[in-house]
Amino acid sequence: MKNLTVTLLGGSGFVGSHLAHQLDAAGYRVRVLTRRRESAKHLILLPHVEVVECDIGDDDQLRTGVAGADAVVNLVGILHERAGATFDVVHGELPRRIVAACRRAAVSRLLHVSALRAGPNAPSAYLRSKGVGEAVVRQSGLHWTVFRPSVIFGAGDRFLTLFANLARRLPVMFLACPDARFQPVWVEDVARAITISLEQPATVGQSYDMCGPKVYTLRELVTYAAHCVGAGPVIVGLNPACSMLLGTVMEWLPIKLLTRDNVLSMQIDSVCDCAIPSIFGFEPTHLEAVAPAYLSGETPRAHYLRFRTYAGR
Repeated sequence: MKNLTVTLLGGSGFVGSHLAHQLDAAGYRVRVLTRRRESAKHLILLPHVEVVECDIGDDDQLRTGVAGADAVVNLVGILHERAGATFDVVHGELPRRIVAACRRAAVSRLLHVSALRAGPNAPSAYLRSKGVGEAVVRQSGLHWTVFRPSVIFGAGDRFLTLFANLARRLPVMFLACPDARFQPVWVEDVARAITISLEQPATVGQSYDMCGPKVYTLRELVTYAAHCVGAGPVIVGLNPACSMLLGTVMEWLPIKLLTRDNVLSMQIDSVCDCAIPSIFGFEPTHLEAVAPAYLSGETPRAHYLRFRTYAGR
């Protein structure tokens, strides 16, 4: 077993859960900080994983949570704002507080997951706030590494799985920004790159765009997700004005599937020149090699993941 402890913030979420499994398999001691232990119960049985209840909104609890770690990985992020959890708070202020907690606890290594195309001049508040968090990490003085993935797919995702579930139920799907371009990257590839970075000194002080091997339009991705579950809804692509109108209407739904800010994010292509940087030593996985199994699977695991998607957990 490696004599290294890695603390995960956001470790009970989609990417964090996959990363926790990979780190556990690699022999790291993994500490997952979560507000509710129940939300991370799927990780409790992993032999090298400790789930710790921690309110990361409290500076003292956050410092205690990262204390003693050899590295901290920040995976916390939101796609939709809600009361008490705005983009500025989650993507901007939290990284500042994580950096401060690491300094107070003498933790020098920080790995931070941002988003492709984040920056101060991005079209959406989501991407601009992600850019703020990146800047904080880069200026922290810590041994940092930033990852900037395109949309991430894999078992338990809220992207292809969402479209597949909608395609099962809707004869017609109205699609905002159908020509928006993405270069989806497999969650296991992102987790693998993060794991490699922990023992790769050359990644310190570097930012890495993370993409899959192929570019798709949103319409192509939705059509493919529908095909994987044997559905064939009529897909109606909306023009920019109607896309924004749809986002406005859907913001009022109890469960937000689309917002105006999401529409603004899709005005810039989520693609990159280099899929997986060569320093990580592996080729990215094709979506077609992975998606059919988890989208169309009827195993207990697949049902469980769909339930978590519906429940927003």
